[in-house]
Amino acid sequence: MSLLSSRWLLAALLAVPVVAQAAPEYLNSGKVLPTTLPFSEAVRVGDTVYLSGQIGNLPGGLTLAPGGIEGESRQVMENIKTSLEAHGLSLDDVVKCTVMMADIGEWAAFNDVYKGYFKPGRFPARSAFGASGLAFDARVEVECIAATTR
Repeated sequence: MSLLSSRWLLAALLAVPVVAQAAPEYLNSGKVLPTTLPFSEAVRVGDTVYLSGQIGNLPGGLTLAPGGIEGESRQVMENIKTSLEAHGLSLDDVVKCTVMMADIGEWAAFNDVYKGYFKPGRFPARSAFGASGLAFDARVEVECIAATTR
């Protein structure tokens, strides 16, 4: 191999970032859902945190907040906020949400609550769909992905 080829190869190798594979960290604060359920509240992999879907349950149990879609929407967002804070994050760190609704016709009512939890112009990317049934007969379930530079 010529000296020029060797230098080119070395330069190419140095330009490729080495990404360390972080071991997943399984997180359960117990502040929103009982820790006996068969899933983690969140999983951190490197600088990304994947939150399990949250419903509008009152913290510590599986009873849904009163008030229909508005009450459950407010509680689901409070649950997400609580879960994030328990793991050193905030709603400012959320980059993606997926919204599942028992009745997509309640979309506008959910949005009225949802938009109040984020700074104007800093809404996470989002997908939504209607579902034929959610856990514990919830009206809405929201899962999120957060990214941080810890």
